[in-house]
Amino acid sequence: MDKKTFKIRPYARLLTMLGEQLIKNEQIALTELIKNSYDADSNWVKVCFENFGDNFEIKEDSKIVIRDNGTGMTLETIEKSWMNPATPNKFKGKGETFTTKKGRIVQGEKGIGRFAILKLGNKILITTRPESSNEEYEINYDLSAYDENFLTKNQKEKELFIDDINIEVKINAPQKLLNQELEVEHKKVNQNNKGTIIEITGLKGKWSRKKVENIYKDIQKLQSIFDKIFHTEKSKDKFDVGFYINRERLTLSENYLDKLSGLLENKAVFKIEGSFNNTEFDYTENGIPKLLSINDSHFKGIKLFKENFCKKTYDQKKKKEECTDEYRLPECGNFSFNFYIFDFGKNAPLKYQLDRNDRELIREHRIYLYRDDIRVYPYGNKDDDWLQIDKLRGLERASYFFSNDQIIGVVKISKKDNPDLIDKTNREGLIDEGNAPQDFIVLIQSFLSYYRQKQFKQYLINYKKNKKEQDVFKTKEIERQLEEIKENFKNNKAVVNAVNNLSKTYKLERNYLVKRVETTEELASIGLSVEVASHDMMSMLSKGILGIDDLVKDLMNNTKSTQEAVDELHKLRGIFSFVESQMKDIQVMFKSTKQRRRDIRVSEVLEKVIKIYKNILSRSKIKVKVNKIGSPLIAKCTDAILLQLLINLFDNAIYWLSTLNIKDKTILITLDGNAGKLIFSDNGPGVNKEDVPYIFEPFYSGKGEEGRGLGLYIARQLLERIDYAIWLADINSEKILSGANFVVSFVKED
Repeated sequence: MDKKTFKIRPYARLLTMLGEQLIKNEQIALTELIKNSYDADSNWVKVCFENFGDNFEIKEDSKIVIRDNGTGMTLETIEKSWMNPATPNKFKGKGETFTTKKGRIVQGEKGIGRFAILKLGNKILITTRPESSNEEYEINYDLSAYDENFLTKNQKEKELFIDDINIEVKINAPQKLLNQELEVEHKKVNQNNKGTIIEITGLKGKWSRKKVENIYKDIQKLQSIFDKIFHTEKSKDKFDVGFYINRERLTLSENYLDKLSGLLENKAVFKIEGSFNNTEFDYTENGIPKLLSINDSHFKGIKLFKENFCKKTYDQKKKKEECTDEYRLPECGNFSFNFYIFDFGKNAPLKYQLDRNDRELIREHRIYLYRDDIRVYPYGNKDDDWLQIDKLRGLERASYFFSNDQIIGVVKISKKDNPDLIDKTNREGLIDEGNAPQDFIVLIQSFLSYYRQKQFKQYLINYKKNKKEQDVFKTKEIERQLEEIKENFKNNKAVVNAVNNLSKTYKLERNYLVKRVETTEELASIGLSVEVASHDMMSMLSKGILGIDDLVKDLMNNTKSTQEAVDELHKLRGIFSFVESQMKDIQVMFKSTKQRRRDIRVSEVLEKVIKIYKNILSRSKIKVKVNKIGSPLIAKCTDAILLQLLINLFDNAIYWLSTLNIKDKTILITLDGNAGKLIFSDNGPGVNKEDVPYIFEPFYSGKGEEGRGLGLYIARQLLERIDYAIWLADINSEKILSGANFVVSFVKED
């Protein structure tokens, strides 16, 4: 059998194709070349736009010169590395790193710098001198004889392969890279007889001051902006980049980082710095140490986290996967982070208020990603949403997530700790393969969502909720002041009449608003109750409809006897009796049935609620115990108020017990008729200490996306209207089980 062996010979136009795919624009191209200087242990880079016209107009003799004082390239490096893209000399395998003498982790493994040069121009002269060398090497790329597809200008159809392109390298005595003093960014620097100069002519694209300004700002973010701003140990690794045009230094946003530093220090509501290690976020919040485990019940309540990390089983009846109580560990590895969260609200406290310029500066930044202290592009650009925050705000609730422009942040990863987080070949983002990239993103999303729903919500309550206004409304302070005015001006009939008219108008408006609030609260509570009962009712109705369909078919085909049909009808009647019973219990909550108050045995309403939750309690393997002390507990109210109160308490307890993997999940309701109170206890995780002051506030929930933050608020509102009270047990005498213990007093309060 004959066979032939062929070699892969790419056409030269592959250089252009790869360049267009890998290097999106001049900004990325220039950044890649500057990264090469960083990898070469350079202290500085000088970028000169020479022989340009006004407004960066490109002329025939215009060129871009990039100079550094890095280690330079030996003749062997030029031959075996520079001329061979994707050379393995910088690649040490997954999770391993190549480190320079200065301890920098080398970024360039894929040889992107060659393509970057071709993006900028088609004539390139590279002069390089390695350390301790008496020779200087000159690499001459002159590709101007070819068009953009690497076909010769005179022979359009000629087949030109990559290995047909010959690059000339001259060996000279040192001429350009000598021990000379230069200026970079107002500093005197030295060439130190080593380094590299890249001169690019035959320029492509267009240039402008704004584009250079953007590149300058971008380069400022090449290393962590926080390291530079706060002068950390890592910022001591100096790497200055200066830009010049026609030998004059370009003045580009020089106080840019100073302004940003002031905003981060003085205007951020939350300053968060820490790391994620295996299963915990270990961090400081405004200087205060904090620890948050991903096994924390509150954190598990975040929908994003639950859907990504819970282990799933396939439900044959529902024909879909459902989460179990077990969670898998993240596969992304450990990472560190800094987040600065701002309040863009118009009514922000004075110390956090931002003017237009402040907002614009903040909005130029997002959350940056750094690998081994060098930026991964384009993460952090203002038009990039790599954490899908804006998308989530649209798909979920906006109140679950910060606005994408509300946070300035840095997340740091490394090749060593995050071997499965791999850059794309074009250095624009991470490769989306396996669980690691998604786990990494979901952990950050979940942490920020937790902060938005917990800490930031607490901030809004503490700083924005005007308790004085509420107190004025509750204590009828306005009416008191109106009466005081009448008393002071009792001899002036015009004033007295005006105040009387104002008082009448105010009372009418007040009563109207009170009724609207009460109606809204009642409807919200009814909605929760219907949601609780609807799952079982829909299940039973589905069974009933299927039963009727089967019975009709059997009767039409004469396959069932009369007695068998009667038996089936009895079963169907049982199904619909259950649905009717559930609806009757809910019906008492509607407004038309809630007008009269009467003495009610709390135990009777409690039995109805336990019946509503019977199936849910069974599925969740939760035991309910009722302990009666003394005489029967009596409440003077309506069935509806008690139903709503107990449904809210059951709903919370079932949710939190479901987050734990324990055997004896228990709800204990103590009915103390002698003391006139009910204690609702469970052995769940309990209420987080930080949440205690806020659990009765509207729209505050510890359940993540699954909570509405209205249950306990409505319960307290309903009880306060009839002079009863509810509170979280905070003394040992009131706490019965290890979890949450709520005390409801049916003794009228002043």
